[in-house]
Amino acid sequence: MKDFIAISDYTSDEIQDMLDLAVKLKKQYFKKGNKKIFKGKVLGMIFQKPSLRTRVSFDMAMRHCGGDALYLSPNEIGLGKRESIADIARVLSGYVQALMARTFDHAHVVELAKWSDIPVVNGLSDYNHPCQGMADALTIVEKFGKKSKGLNVSYIGDGNNVAVSLMHVSALLGWNFTLASPEGYDLNPAAVEIGQALALKTKSKLTFLRDPHEAVKKAHVIYTDTWTSMGQEEETAKREKVFPPYQVNAQLVSEADKDVIVMHCLPAHRNQELTDDVADGPHSVIFQQAHNRLHAQKAILARLFDAA
Repeated sequence: MKDFIAISDYTSDEIQDMLDLAVKLKKQYFKKGNKKIFKGKVLGMIFQKPSLRTRVSFDMAMRHCGGDALYLSPNEIGLGKRESIADIARVLSGYVQALMARTFDHAHVVELAKWSDIPVVNGLSDYNHPCQGMADALTIVEKFGKKSKGLNVSYIGDGNNVAVSLMHVSALLGWNFTLASPEGYDLNPAAVEIGQALALKTKSKLTFLRDPHEAVKKAHVIYTDTWTSMGQEEETAKREKVFPPYQVNAQLVSEADKDVIVMHCLPAHRNQELTDDVADGPHSVIFQQAHNRLHAQKAILARLFDAA
């Protein structure tokens, strides 16, 4: 592994290997602390978007494993504006041992990786959110076990970057993925084409619907996200009229499998896409999911550093 840009760049075995390592590192952390496998390593963290989970989980992942992290704000870098991405990548390659970039434009992450001599991790882009996808998969495996092939994963709402990574990791691990979204808010067609190719290999099924009630029938996982992502703020009023039928509430959850888990990548706009009683109820795993960002990213970094 040179970079971690998209889950679809890897095979089912490689994704399972990282999940197995994440489980191992999580157990190690809670038992006696992680071994210092990142000693002498510094992760440069480039942010165009604000962050809670991405910044803290990457920073703590490096520290827990004996390394360090350096936060680089939008004003300090001005990715592609103050200085070319190619020049930034080549300069930082001489200062730190890996880069994580949380950007608006996916092309910026790809360009960083092209010119860097060090590993580059996609911390989020407008196309996908692979680190979130790995944390999601870790949470699902913890709930349903490693032999989870054939699970039904249903995503309700906007076909955004989070949905792309969830679709791809589901296809790679043999889970059936269903998305229910309003017309005009579908998944990226290129991402769907990739997902269908992955699903053919694992015999998983991808389904795209309009009706959220149909989508959650027999669902083992219900996943939702904010109706308006960062960078789409001017669409808020319009989206607030379109998405109410896609709210994940107690009624919708009751129509799924009795042991269904409810997921959200956070931050949540409570009582919009997800009601309080569901977010804080017995089916919710949203905080376990958030905490698993830490452990999934340790595994990703360990493979990039060839450190475990």
